[in-house]
Amino acid sequence: MKEVLLDSQALAREIFDIVEEKKATDVVLLDVREQTTIADYFIVATVETERQAKAVEEDLWRQLQVEKQIRPLGKEGASGESGWVLLDYGDVILHMFTPEARAYYQLEELWNRANVVVKAI
Repeated sequence: MKEVLLDSQALAREIFDIVEEKKATDVVLLDVREQTTIADYFIVATVETERQAKAVEEDLWRQLQVEKQIRPLGKEGASGESGWVLLDYGDVILHMFTPEARAYYQLEELWNRANVVVKAI
């Protein structure tokens, strides 16, 4: 299968759509290019359970890695332990939080100067 190349914005939108399809809530796509060099986009989402986070990961794996040969460079955290899962796709970083962890870490406040590209509640 041929590798599909997506620019960072297209990849961010695709990840956003997959996360939203799996019923994550309060999904926000932030353009952080003017604030940091570690990534172009952050996606922040709330998942209710570890099972839901795993379902999102499985869909990302199927739709990105299997179908397009795009895989994360790394993964941090586990929903059941910290309430925060991070999937690093290079220019796009996905943060999935339980409601409690999202309220605690307040990632959007840390990156409050970032442009909101799209938000789904």
